[in-house]
Amino acid sequence: MRLSTRLAVLLGWLGYMLVPWYLPEGSDLAGYPFGRAGTALLLATSGAAPWLWPIGIALLAATLLAVRAETTLSGPALIVTGLLGLVAFFAQGFAITLPGQGIPWLAALLGGAGAAQPGMGFGALLTLFSLLLLHCHGLAYRGFCRGDLFTTSTIGVVVLLIGLFIFLPVATILRSALVDANGSWALGEFAGHLLSSTIWGLGCVGGGIACGVAWNTLILGVLTGLITTLLGLACALLVLRTAMPGKRLMRAMTVLPIITPPFVIGLALILLFGRSGVVTGLMSEWFGIPRSRWIYGLPGVLLAQVLAFAPIAFLVLMGVVQGIAPSLEEASQTLGARHWQTFRSVTWPLLRPGLANAFLLGFVESLADFGNPLVLGGNFEVLSTKIFFAVVGAAHNQGLAAVLAMVLLVFTLGAFGLQQSWLGGKSYTTVSGKGDAGIPAKLPTSVTVLSAVVIVPWVVLTAVIYAVILIGGFVKTMGRDHTPTLEHYRTGFAVDFSHGLFFEGAAWPSLFTTLKVAAISAPLTALIGLLTAYLLTRQRFVGRQLLEFTTMLSFAIPGTVLGVAYILAFNVPPIEITGTGLILVLAFVFRNMPVGIRSGIAGLAQIDKSLDEASTTLRARSFTTLRRVVLPLLKPALAAALIYSFVRSITSVSAVIFLVSAEYNLATAYIVGRVEAGEFGLAIAYSSVLIVVMAAGIALIQFGVGERKLGRRPVTLATSAAEPAR
Repeated sequence: MRLSTRLAVLLGWLGYMLVPWYLPEGSDLAGYPFGRAGTALLLATSGAAPWLWPIGIALLAATLLAVRAETTLSGPALIVTGLLGLVAFFAQGFAITLPGQGIPWLAALLGGAGAAQPGMGFGALLTLFSLLLLHCHGLAYRGFCRGDLFTTSTIGVVVLLIGLFIFLPVATILRSALVDANGSWALGEFAGHLLSSTIWGLGCVGGGIACGVAWNTLILGVLTGLITTLLGLACALLVLRTAMPGKRLMRAMTVLPIITPPFVIGLALILLFGRSGVVTGLMSEWFGIPRSRWIYGLPGVLLAQVLAFAPIAFLVLMGVVQGIAPSLEEASQTLGARHWQTFRSVTWPLLRPGLANAFLLGFVESLADFGNPLVLGGNFEVLSTKIFFAVVGAAHNQGLAAVLAMVLLVFTLGAFGLQQSWLGGKSYTTVSGKGDAGIPAKLPTSVTVLSAVVIVPWVVLTAVIYAVILIGGFVKTMGRDHTPTLEHYRTGFAVDFSHGLFFEGAAWPSLFTTLKVAAISAPLTALIGLLTAYLLTRQRFVGRQLLEFTTMLSFAIPGTVLGVAYILAFNVPPIEITGTGLILVLAFVFRNMPVGIRSGIAGLAQIDKSLDEASTTLRARSFTTLRRVVLPLLKPALAAALIYSFVRSITSVSAVIFLVSAEYNLATAYIVGRVEAGEFGLAIAYSSVLIVVMAAGIALIQFGVGERKLGRRPVTLATSAAEPAR
């Protein structure tokens, strides 16, 4: 057989015979992979883990096939061998777990009745990938994907990763909502949680104290989606369709919130409009307006989310407004339509896809937002904070947290469905292969004035908020004592040079952990995303559309739900990684992966398939084509995926607030802790440092990836070959 198949077999024996099968007790991958834990072969032969024998037998059968010459039966034999090995691997992994858990009848069948095993380690991981590669190679030998080993193997790896780190957590959280603490089915308890008045109560309508948390979340999400969409549209129209001054400032204001942790805006609002805020104090002194707590609750959370998420709507709608062909608007005016009639009958209908996408993004981001409701919510509870306190609060209730996560997931998927039904099957294509030299229609005066009236206060408030973020770290107490000081930066980022270089500031550990996790997860996110995009656009195989849908599922899952799902799925064997840095990396990779996929699909749509075909004609394999032809042309998509995943890994709160630990604490979790402790100055100082770090990281990524160059190379004439010899 081919060398790659033999290497896959060798990888399996390496994991089975030389690398420890389980993670050492109390270890966080330190000293791995060669630690003190036993290998699978040693555990099986000693009788400590007889359930590992079938996996070794599958590897032995694959070895006998690999050393023989390739025949027509090699493919089917490898398919069966790899599949049986995978079945044995997952059967023993999920059947034999903690005492009293797992699948008792299957554990007894495998010889592990009453036994328990810890989480799997690197030995199991290597063996799993070996069995998967063998199965995929068998499919390639049978002609699957034109017999390309790289393509079939990549498809198998992507499907496995999605199954383990998207489907398994979601299935676990769904099951957790239906069972009690003992693992028995408890449909009555599930119905009690689901129909609870704390979720669906309408007390606020009838004069009561508050409505249920589900209604609060829906109201907040709809208001945030509507307001951010309208603000983004007004800003896009002013920037692209008017000669309004200050456009560069407006564009800069759209970038800053994207590289800012979302709850930091809520913190700045407290420093401005809280009981001891700057604006509150001035209003009390100048106009006698009593100090109040209006910023805490729905108004404050809504204001913070609008300021944080409106720039995303602007970026979406700016591209949509640019995509409207001016010739359509010119045709309307040629037929005698006035500016307002052209805007209402031509421009506005063509904006529907952008409006729907902008609203959906604002709605989903509002539902998934955790930091702003935690900082500004007060008595106004939403699902994300309710889930958090159900998991980590004094009244720990895992079943309630799972039910709340299900409700949040249903809201998000419902928004996706409503968006598709609103857009329908209509076509909104306006850009064709023909040139369009038309001039965009002038905005109606009323639209221009209304947009300016809305946007100018928003830009001014955003500028004031970032002035507070900049100044707040350099004064003792914002709003009370404005004495200049560097104490907050010294507390967080002090460095001692007396006995060498020593980072003694309290914030250094979380910052180093955050940068390490972001530096690991960003390339992995881009790699998996671009590989998946390549498979979806350049390959044809059974289940391609299903794979594309499942890759987008993690984007539809709010970060809070994903965090709870990872706790429930990976807190026990066979994958026991809660409290480690690995679970943070995995959460970021599979939470941000859809953006890498969409960037890759958009980039590949601009690259003619004839380039791939030319490479194949020259007998290059798909891996060579991908490395030497496709990837150099995908530099813009690669940079976009790296930047997005890097920024999200640093600013994310909801997806990792449940996953951080004392050893692996992240910057956002540390800042939230400082806010809860009332140390606003340190929180603001840390946020300023993060903004600078992210700006530097983005510049470094753009410099490292480089630009895509499509022009001709400069040619140096070689006269020695053309001139006759003298």
